[in-house]
Amino acid sequence: MILRVPLNKAQEALTELKPYYDSRYKTKREDGFLFIPLINKVKQEFGVYVKEDLTPAKHHQRYQEALQGKLTEEELEMLPTSFEIVGDILILDLPDGLKPKKRDIGAALLAANKNIKTILMKTGQHEGEFRTIKLECIAGEDKRETIHKENNIRLKLDVEQVYFSARSSTERKRICSQVKKGENVLVMFSGCGPFTMSIAKNTDARNVVGVEKNPIGHKYALENARLNKIKCDSRCGDVRDVVPTLGKFDRILMPLPKDADTFLDTAFLAAKKGTMIHMYDFEHESETEKAWEKVVQAADKEKICCKHIQTVKCGQYSPGKFRLCVDFQVL
Repeated sequence: MILRVPLNKAQEALTELKPYYDSRYKTKREDGFLFIPLINKVKQEFGVYVKEDLTPAKHHQRYQEALQGKLTEEELEMLPTSFEIVGDILILDLPDGLKPKKRDIGAALLAANKNIKTILMKTGQHEGEFRTIKLECIAGEDKRETIHKENNIRLKLDVEQVYFSARSSTERKRICSQVKKGENVLVMFSGCGPFTMSIAKNTDARNVVGVEKNPIGHKYALENARLNKIKCDSRCGDVRDVVPTLGKFDRILMPLPKDADTFLDTAFLAAKKGTMIHMYDFEHESETEKAWEKVVQAADKEKICCKHIQTVKCGQYSPGKFRLCVDFQVL
């Protein structure tokens, strides 16, 4: 899909639509508009969808050309159009029909992406208490640890043992822009520290506390604080046990990949009048109001009054299903 956006809205559109950007093609600037290639059509307010020919990006052109003769025309049509890149590791999800050709595909991707050292293929889905995923190396160095750069910070992590989404960097930047000087900030389910490090590095928050149950994620959070030379308080443990001992906060983040709403009662224990809470949820695009309804139900149960500020789409989880953030305030 090609979106035509007036140049005065181009930067905002590129930032907001980053999760849907189709990196196979280059953007084009012409007659006061920017033409942006997207993976699929999404609701937006920046421009209109048009029929337009765009030039393939060089790395994708090389990647596809290298597979000519090794894959059938049908297999070439099945090639992934987007990947997750964490540091110097590229992670892709191959359909079953392409898995017999995984070595050829991995080699082509490695050759086309000069900054990538490792190509990993998903062999399952995120699962278990810590939402980790099994990965197979199909090209390059057989490793899982890397250093990822975003928002003026560096994050060291093992992509197989710690849940992390590079595609959420824009959302982390959005949250940072809302943090006010002197705030005490709590990050529940903080992982290796992407939110805690971003906030501690890029805002004037007084104190940032992260709570993570995965001991490997916690280990990396401590290392990342040293790596970025910042001060933040990282705790290892179950949020239900740790959060009630921490006092009250001005802002609370709940970036759990799934079922964050079941921990709202714990978040309310650390909230006070005026506290801003950011709760994440997965919902179909036709049912986004359900995310706020979950907050209302939890607040009613705890006899707490909350004000809905906004619900923001911050990434596509599957066709038609989005990761949402509900921003709301405790009254």
